[in-house]
Amino acid sequence: MHQRIRPALATAAVAALTGGLLTFAAGPAAAAPVAASDADFNKDGYADVAVSASRATVAGKAAAGQVVIIYGGRSDTRKVAISQNTAGVPGTAEKNDFFGGDTTYGDFDNDGYDDLAIGALGEDMGSDKDGGTLIIMWGSASGLKKGSTVADPRPTKHDHFAMGLEAADFNKDGKDDLAISSRGSATVDILRGGFNRSAKPAGRYTVTPAIQDGQDTGVHNLHSGDANGDGREDLLVNGYSTRDGYNANYWLPGSSRGATTSGAQKLPAGLITDVGDTDNDGIQDIVLGIHWDNGIAGAALGGKVIIAKGTRSGPAHGARQSFTQNTSGVPGGSEKQDAFGGELDLGDVNGDKRLDLVIGAAGEDLAGGKDQGTVTVLYGAANGSGISTAGARVLNQDTTGVPNHSETKDWFGSEVHVDDLNGDRRGDVIVGAPGEDGGNGAVFTLRSQANGTLTSPAGIYVTTVGISTAGSPWLGTNFSD
Repeated sequence: MHQRIRPALATAAVAALTGGLLTFAAGPAAAAPVAASDADFNKDGYADVAVSASRATVAGKAAAGQVVIIYGGRSDTRKVAISQNTAGVPGTAEKNDFFGGDTTYGDFDNDGYDDLAIGALGEDMGSDKDGGTLIIMWGSASGLKKGSTVADPRPTKHDHFAMGLEAADFNKDGKDDLAISSRGSATVDILRGGFNRSAKPAGRYTVTPAIQDGQDTGVHNLHSGDANGDGREDLLVNGYSTRDGYNANYWLPGSSRGATTSGAQKLPAGLITDVGDTDNDGIQDIVLGIHWDNGIAGAALGGKVIIAKGTRSGPAHGARQSFTQNTSGVPGGSEKQDAFGGELDLGDVNGDKRLDLVIGAAGEDLAGGKDQGTVTVLYGAANGSGISTAGARVLNQDTTGVPNHSETKDWFGSEVHVDDLNGDRRGDVIVGAPGEDGGNGAVFTLRSQANGTLTSPAGIYVTTVGISTAGSPWLGTNFSD
């Protein structure tokens, strides 16, 4: 794959090999307000984030999976690892459950606390082998302590239910809805916000974009944002297009009824997307990472990131801005299988109230090894016109302030996220390196400093959060978004 080891993308490995083509066959008073894009599971005013180790061994059960909750704080962060053997978490840890395969957060029961939805795509549900399950852990003043299981609408399909997850308010009713994908299916289940504590939603409907069904097809990724400025969040769906068999993204606008295929638009390829107002015009733009070297429209050697401008009629066709490692001002150079754009996230890293773009290149080769990985930070232009290359930074594990050292197959940058963990109004850059220490994995919370540097006092390793080193846990494969 593009080195991001997220299990939801495992079925996309074929695309990575064929160029994206599928052949037909502290106290809250001291904290700054949490940004709308940041989770706050205990409502203390500090952002929190959930990190997956979906291949972790639990009580001797290989790949049962665990999730680490990082609770933000002024000077330190509290870290709690949970599994299906943790009190309050439904189910039991079993081999190949892949608990934490994907996660997303939202206030699903509308109580003011963010909740965490966790997929366990390999869970056997009775006779439904690999049917998958979805658990919602409810936010509270003490954090994520109790959870409930969401009913599978197709409980006999062996379909890895909850392979992909995304939370958003698609109908602007003030309640977070939950979009869910399953292996091999182009149909996305959307559960309406207003869940009760038995995880029963206020309603359910489905959308089916022009994505192929069948083995190794279906929806690979979900994301959301408001790309037409109507106040309703829209759904972005990635998979193989029914039109030509190539990887593509589809924009499904939100409406009073929810996300809809009416007015849907096809966008360029790219497994990873994010949405935000990069040019400060009041309408969010869509950022797409095309990590392939070639073989599909828009691809470039080493990977490419494009930004499609949001307009009142939806995303504009074509790229408003595009970046590769050969773009003037971007550090480094484009090389085969760098996977630049294989992961990305938007956030205000330097606190200037403009969005910045963080890009992972987990396949980057550095001196003395392969696939060590890098992360590039592109800042929002001072005049607010968009993402700029001025002052761009590149980070790796040999950069001053980043713990440890770059090693072969660390895959540093397989996952990136921007969250203000300490409430200083600057987004901290959180980086996953799931290949660290031979597949144990690691997470680095790089705090944004007033002088513009990004530093981390220490990495988060499996041994520091109580995850077994048996097998390959791959800590850092997925962050909640």
